Amino acid sequence: MSRDDPRMSTETIASDTFEVFGTTAVLLLTSHDAARRARAIANEVLAKVDAAGSRFRPDSELSRLNAAGGARAVVSETFADLLAAALRAAQLTSGDVDPTCGAALLALGYDRDFADLPAAGLAGNTGTASRADGSLTGPAPHRGAIVPGWRCVHLDHRARQVWLTHGAQLDLGATAKAWAADRCAEQIAASLGCGVLVSLGGDVAVAGPPPPEGWRIRVTDDSAAPDSAPGQTVTITCGGLATSSTTVRTWEQGDRRVHHIIDPATGAPATSCWRTVSVAAGTCTDANTASTAAIIRGGAAPGWLHDLGLPARLVRNDGTTVTTADWPDGDPEAA
Repeated sequence: MSRDDPRMSTETIASDTFEVFGTTAVLLLTSHDAARRARAIANEVLAKVDAAGSRFRPDSELSRLNAAGGARAVVSETFADLLAAALRAAQLTSGDVDPTCGAALLALGYDRDFADLPAAGLAGNTGTASRADGSLTGPAPHRGAIVPGWRCVHLDHRARQVWLTHGAQLDLGATAKAWAADRCAEQIAASLGCGVLVSLGGDVAVAGPPPPEGWRIRVTDDSAAPDSAPGQTVTITCGGLATSSTTVRTWEQGDRRVHHIIDPATGAPATSCWRTVSVAAGTCTDANTASTAAIIRGGAAPGWLHDLGLPARLVRNDGTTVTTADWPDGDPEAA
């Protein structure tokens, strides 16, 4: 990872942008001839992920499992892989990233694609309240009542059977989008032999031979923000980069604002000294796991990321930053 090299040329880079999962997807390729086939591969992967893991489709495997009342379900290979990634994330973070936050998100009104949430806010439920520093806080329902924990999820990967206990309700949002980015990048590079960058709402995976100067990525609070927004531009050549933030995917619930990163210890939106955390790792899934856990861990996050050797940029609620490992020095305009 390095700072952006402004001499990098994008003349040879093919790009494709489209909407998926209620967010924006971007494909960048080192071969213009591969663009159409790359999009077809991505469409196939993303369709399988949506059919397997969407919490907003009543016909998805996840929705059917959540409604199964603890009965065993035979699942697809895609669903088994998505769930295995989620359980690995939970294990690696000691449960800070937990796939059984489905009921907690539903209680906050997050029951459809984010783009479809009412602009005027959601009725019902008490939601969360703002702290004096502008960060978000919330009620602390009993963990067992709303986030029973990842050990209530049982996966027999070989038999592709899954069952839930203690009323667990799955949400794979913390890892599924990043896993999908990894899978798209891997399959496109393997099939077409070119370099590829896949960004799904800012979850970035790269594979294959990169451009000569690497892939430039603008790191901001919101992946949809313009390049002029406060942030930093970095370059990666392999692996993935992910950003988690409490400033995006927020919505009004009554007279309060809530966000989508749930602290499993409380079942409420996480309260954190960090508004945004970006992490680079060997895969986008690992980067996303670490960035989400860092929001939840708060002040302990830099030491944890340092011990793991993960380059990260953590932005406090006042806009000041902390970096770990070999994350490059900030750009002059970085907030």
